Order: sequence, then structure tokens, then C-alpha cells
Amino acid sequence: MIYLKTEEEIQLIKKSSLLVGKTLAEVARHIKPGVTTLELDGIAETCIRDHGAKPGFKGYRGFPATLCVSVNENVVHGIPDNRRLQDGDIVSIDCGVLMDEYYGDSAFTFAVGNVKPEVLVLMKTTREALYKGIEQAIVGKRIGDIGNAIQQHVSPMGYGIVRELIGHGVGKHLHESPDVPNYGKKGQGVLLTEGMVIAIEPMINLGKRHIVQEKDGWTIRTLDRKPSAHYEHTIAIRKDNAEVLSSFEEIDIVLNN
Repeated sequence: MIYLKTEEEIQLIKKSSLLVGKTLAEVARHIKPGVTTLELDGIAETCIRDHGAKPGFKGYRGFPATLCVSVNENVVHGIPDNRRLQDGDIVSIDCGVLMDEYYGDSAFTFAVGNVKPEVLVLMKTTREALYKGIEQAIVGKRIGDIGNAIQQHVSPMGYGIVRELIGHGVGKHLHESPDVPNYGKKGQGVLLTEGMVIAIEPMINLGKRHIVQEKDGWTIRTLDRKPSAHYEHTIAIRKDNAEVLSSFEEIDIVLNN
């Protein structure tokens, strides 16, 4: 069942999603060699609660933290701990917020210090792929058009597209229908209509697409242990252009200063 949102509901999701962006920007100020992933988690939780909201991930299906912090070969769902970030790492940070009964969801991959050029290209291409997908997220298109646009952008680079993990609807639940894969065929899948709100989140590997789950029951990593990048926006389907409800703007300001 796909729940179509009213304009009022879309604005509430946007409010939550913008707080995710603000939280990720606050976290970005502290990303440097030596910081622990648990310290970053504490910064995020404080920021969210200070704005009168709740961490969307904490307690969700038993997840123990505010952020999913996934370093290097970890694709998603990494649990924050006492691991210290090192020069040359990349770290995907996924964050959710629950405010006024509606969720916001967004993710960004950060470079820690001096990262290898080939990994920086992976990050850049994955972020570009997100926006290629968003361009297709308009009334009259189909879910397959989004995945196909992402696939067409990254496949020529020889990257692996994670298939088991996908984007999703967002609303009163963190994960709703429809599923939004990062691959697909044009003109196939669910028809996109006004009122749909979805999270598009390409997870792209420097190596092969295959993944495994670690023993903690959460962390997903690449089978070949090569780095993976992940970017995510929550968006509303509109007639001419998708409306991006989350934002990287404040993150970029921090990173460019």
C-alpha cells in the first residue's frame, strides 16, 4: 500500500528532513582523524533533541544508535563505537529524524583527511547518480526510470551497484512502499504520482556489488572489502521537477570552509 501525502504532510516531512541536513552538517564539523564514531553519534543525538525531535533510527527494530556510521568497506547500518576515524577513511553517515509524527531521512559520505583519488571519484559519481535519479522522480515516470538513471551513470565506471538494499517511501513510517532500487529498466515499476514521498539512496561500491552482513547483525560491508559510497535524499514527486525535501546545503558550507 502506497500512502499518498497531503501538502501539509509533505511540509512536515520536509521539516524533519531539513533537520537531518542540519544534524549532518553539525556532525561534519567534527569529522577528522582521531574522532570516534560514537562521539559523532552523541553530537547528532544532542542536535536532534535540542530541536525538539527524536532520533529516527534509535530503537528502530532494535538499532542502538542515532546514526548509521559506515566506514570504508562498510556500506550501511554501521553501529557507532569506539573506532577512531583515520586519515584516508571515508565514512557514510545515515540519519533519520522523527518530528511531529513524520520522518526525515538522508545520508552523506564524508572524506576524512587525504583520501585516495579513485575513492574521491567514487564519492563524486555516487552523489551525481543520486541527482540523476531525482531528475526522473516526476509525475508520469516510473520507479524503473529512477533506478535506470542511477545505473546508467555509475555502470560505465565499472562500479558495483548494491541490489539487496534500496530506497523506500517515507512518511509516518521510516520505511514505506514503494521500494526504490538503484537499478532498473525504463518504463517499468510503480507509476509515480503526486503525493508520493520517497527516499532515493544509491549505494555504490568501488569493486563488485556483492555484500555480506557482519556478526553484529546490522553492519553491511562489501564482500571484496573495497570502499562503498552512499548518498540519500528524501524527495516529493512533483509534476515538472522533484522537490528535494532534505538538503546538503549546510553540509557543503561546512565542508567548503
